[in-house]
Amino acid sequence: MKLAVLASIIGSAAAFAPASLSSGAKSLTALNEKSPALPFLPYPENCKGYVGDVGFDPFRFSDFAPVDFLREAELKHGRICMLAWTGFVAVDMGAKIYPFPEAYEGLTSVTAHDALVQQGAMGQLFLWISLTEVISSVAVIQMLEGSGRKPGDFGLDPIGFLKGKSEEEIAEMELKEITHCRLAMFAFSGVVTQAVLTQGPFPYV
Repeated sequence: MKLAVLASIIGSAAAFAPASLSSGAKSLTALNEKSPALPFLPYPENCKGYVGDVGFDPFRFSDFAPVDFLREAELKHGRICMLAWTGFVAVDMGAKIYPFPEAYEGLTSVTAHDALVQQGAMGQLFLWISLTEVISSVAVIQMLEGSGRKPGDFGLDPIGFLKGKSEEEIAEMELKEITHCRLAMFAFSGVVTQAVLTQGPFPYV
């Protein structure tokens, strides 16, 4: 009888014991792992495995938003900024479209915005960009539903940079792209700020 009571007590106590020491150890390890980019913050676990991951997520967006969606947004904004920096600087270095409208004469990249808003050209630009966003959102939704599409992949490789490349070589190209995307976002913010402050031509000093 005493053995039965003892067994029941042990069994009851076991219900309050940790389910697995190994899982607890793994959780502790995850908490102790620090971000390489921000060593004073814990490593964002959901970012692991993505090309270009350096553990930079100080606001922990990856805890409540799909990382595929975040990477899609990062690539999109980075690609836009690479084009935007090039276009912004090209205009101030004298690049023009032909035939060149008289209304654009004397405009710089900074002054062009307000002038084109008044003329209605920015409204057209907004319309076409909105249409592109709606169309591209279909691919993003399918990706989030498990289509297998990689973030930012629209199958656009007209020059064939990835043709015949190994997985390692493709990963290296993806790393180069995301690195340049991140740099371009800083670069475009910087070039616009400098252009507005100096009101001068390139290199805005």
